[in-house]
Amino acid sequence: MSDSNYSRRKFLADTLLAAAAATAVPSFLFSSELKFKGKTADKVNLACVGIGNRGADIIRELYNTGLANIVALCDVDMEAPQTLDILKQFPDVPRFKDFRQMFDKMGNQIEAVCIGTPDFSHFPITMMAINLGKHVYVEKPMARTFNEVELMMKAAKKHPKVVTQMGNQGHSEANYFQFKAWTEAGIIKDVTAITAHMNSPRRWHGWDPKINSFPPAEPIPTTLDWNIWQMQTYGHQFNKEFVNGQWRCWFDFGMGALGDWGAHILDTAHQFLDLGLPYEVDPIKLDGHNDFFFPMSTTLSFKFPKRDSKPPVEIKWYDGVDNLPPIPSGYGEQGLDPNIPPPSNGAVLPAKLNPGKIIYSKDLTFKGGSHGSTLSIIPEEKAKEMASRLPFVPESTSNHFANFLKACKGEEKTRSPFEIAGPLSQVFCLGVLAQWTGEKIVFDRKNKIITSSKNANELLVGPPPRKEWEQFYKV
Repeated sequence: MSDSNYSRRKFLADTLLAAAAATAVPSFLFSSELKFKGKTADKVNLACVGIGNRGADIIRELYNTGLANIVALCDVDMEAPQTLDILKQFPDVPRFKDFRQMFDKMGNQIEAVCIGTPDFSHFPITMMAINLGKHVYVEKPMARTFNEVELMMKAAKKHPKVVTQMGNQGHSEANYFQFKAWTEAGIIKDVTAITAHMNSPRRWHGWDPKINSFPPAEPIPTTLDWNIWQMQTYGHQFNKEFVNGQWRCWFDFGMGALGDWGAHILDTAHQFLDLGLPYEVDPIKLDGHNDFFFPMSTTLSFKFPKRDSKPPVEIKWYDGVDNLPPIPSGYGEQGLDPNIPPPSNGAVLPAKLNPGKIIYSKDLTFKGGSHGSTLSIIPEEKAKEMASRLPFVPESTSNHFANFLKACKGEEKTRSPFEIAGPLSQVFCLGVLAQWTGEKIVFDRKNKIITSSKNANELLVGPPPRKEWEQFYKV
């Protein structure tokens, strides 16, 4: 953030002082010597960007491992109601509204950063952290656009000593180890089709799809820095329907149900079946399609080619409360799985099909939930027949949060690093483009371009970098 008149440091100082005049900001934020007690033995010095809502959950999970020393808190809506619990828990930790100023002030005291912010804002924070050599835990999906994910993967590859982890926490739980063991033992093989489904209500359900503009501008809350909140999506006027989880509804900001739950449902299949990127994404059903927010119900077909000896695979994604997938005979009961957490907007309804997947192979059919839920062979008679042939499945040595922090210390390797989580996130980026444009996406996997539509191909990259944010697009 520099030009001919200001150094980056002076600009940030001026901006922060101006914000202080309008909002109550702790006095220690402006001290030349921030309150910092130094590194605690055997703990990772962790800065936290996004401290409300899901961000607060991530901070607690990381802190509760006993492996993290919280050294900085950053949130564009600092002291808003959703941030108060974390501020109360860590009252003496330095606070920032701008992640750039946080790294500028405290870079030499930060070893790792957790990012629990809206989908679109993962990218610049992650890129700055990696380029500074900081380990990164970022909530799923990795980013909003295909190109942003691509740049994040390239940055991680350029800095091999930086530990990365995407926050699909089930990737460190029982389903991960079971899927891995069953694949290695040949129980899961010759998969040709996967049904993935998430049919719980979403925040935009009930909205009128006959929309021709964004909602009107509203007064900006005094606690919120709306300029920084927008990150590289700059150009929107504030409305309460954009913040505190509502951003997930809009194509400009979020990734809908697919980006929210896909990484909890398809992660293990994508990794252990070596799916990579699809060559085609077909929007079979888009009820309530519009140019602004996600459809009421979606069915997408993702087609993946043959990989070595593995056959082609078609994944069909179903979301929407009235869009349940076909269920095979012998599926059994749908009892609510305790391993599936509720969506951010309410409970999973046991009367509906639980979020999960059905995997069809040449010889066997499997059903499973999301997150850490394990697979079952169906029908039950076949499961009993196979019981004696199933391999031993080891227990996890660490949950997803401890896995990240132990990796920062050199004790483990992360299970969802960017080279694994990146292509998975890009699958969802392509799916969202099919939802947004309403067009079949034909994708050149080698060159990573969309050949079926110039408009859709431009959306792979998204809008040009915001002025003075170009640095984040350089690897």
